[in-house]
Amino acid sequence: MLDTTPRCPEGTPAGSTPDDSVLVAALTEIDRFLGAEAWGQPARLFALVPTCELVAAEPSLAGQLAAGSPDSLSSIEQEGFIAGDHLEQTLASIAWPATVHGAAISVERTFLPAEEESAIPEDPEQAAAYVAAHPRRQDLRLVCGAMRNGVHYGVARVLDHPDDLLGGSDLVPSLEAALLATLRDEAPTGDDPGTPATEG
Repeated sequence: MLDTTPRCPEGTPAGSTPDDSVLVAALTEIDRFLGAEAWGQPARLFALVPTCELVAAEPSLAGQLAAGSPDSLSSIEQEGFIAGDHLEQTLASIAWPATVHGAAISVERTFLPAEEESAIPEDPEQAAAYVAAHPRRQDLRLVCGAMRNGVHYGVARVLDHPDDLLGGSDLVPSLEAALLATLRDEAPTGDDPGTPATEG
């Protein structure tokens, strides 16, 4: 029987980080995973770990993970994550164990075309209600990620254009910076990053 279990390439230094193409692949896979569910989801947080290291640590997961490339990432959703009223502040309280090489978050946002923005009320609650009820509103799902090597990226999908996936570094600068900050201070290396949700 052909063995397709992902393995770390020989000579790969411990703690080495993949390039941005691997991060983009992981974010795209998270977007695909979320696309199987209905819109209207809360913010969802994921740890990103090398698939080969995850399989080495948990061999029983090999059958759940696609082989992919040797440096592919698996995303592990953090169950029970609550974004709160200020997402960046919530992220500022998070530190990952060394086994986590990156982090990603998905959020949904509603926005209006630029020419409609001047009419949005200044009061946050009134503004949210105004945008939600506006006939030209657009619903957007963002998936942003960052790696310990400083690489960061974001992808976005608009509800009315489900076949188009936008992307770029600094797509959402504040959110990508907040994710980078969670990777600067490591928690104890024995901490469990969670349960795999999907692979990128």
